[in-house]
Amino acid sequence: MGNYKRKLEQLSTKGKYLFLAYDHGLEHGPADFNERSADPNFILDIVLQEKYSAVVLQGGIAEKYWKDSPYESKVPLILKLNGRTNLWKGEPFSPQLYSVESAKNLGAQAVGYTVHLGSEFEYKMMREFGRIVEEAHRLRLPVIGWMYPRGKSVENDTAPDVVAYAARVGLEMGADMVKIKYPGSAGDFAAAVRAAGKVKVVLSGGSKLPTQDFLRITENVMRAGAAGVAVGRNVWQNENPLAITGEIKKIIFNGI
Repeated sequence: MGNYKRKLEQLSTKGKYLFLAYDHGLEHGPADFNERSADPNFILDIVLQEKYSAVVLQGGIAEKYWKDSPYESKVPLILKLNGRTNLWKGEPFSPQLYSVESAKNLGAQAVGYTVHLGSEFEYKMMREFGRIVEEAHRLRLPVIGWMYPRGKSVENDTAPDVVAYAARVGLEMGADMVKIKYPGSAGDFAAAVRAAGKVKVVLSGGSKLPTQDFLRITENVMRAGAAGVAVGRNVWQNENPLAITGEIKKIIFNGI
């Protein structure tokens, strides 16, 4: 097993994962945040208190709030390597912003990259992703693919066949883990897991849902073979982030 594979396993608990995502500020602006969640220290405190598998950050936040802080030795980091704003209204393109080497030097335990399959610019993102996989594995870092179909050619980005296709692309391109959206049922998510083969699959938490709805989806994906959940807004937009984290952890780590 390559060292990058061992590094991914070391982030897990009983082979399962719970990531807290906080890469929203670049792509969504401040609209997702309130007074407390706008502070990255608030998010890092949640990760530390609840022992998340890792936190997902863009480079600027990682450098200014995680690096050389008390969190660095206690909160594993997944560095997001690409991103875009939502001010651009054309076909989605999320260019690489940070190098794998920078992530390695920063102390990241893994790197992430979004591919918008179906965009007229998918070839650029796929080409970058391929290079990232090659470089990251050489530097012994695992790669997580945010596989998000999007663009004028994609009528429904959560259609079961589209989500399964996205998961399969992650396998074909060498990802170690893929982050995909919920296609509507446990059975459809299981089909995406099968399409991903040996690649670990985690749920993309998405927009804020009523608490019980999100917990039900989490139960469904874990029954369907998910390796875990990458959640953001459904935790730090919740009025009690620690309480909902406890419920999610029961589902992921203690069985259903």
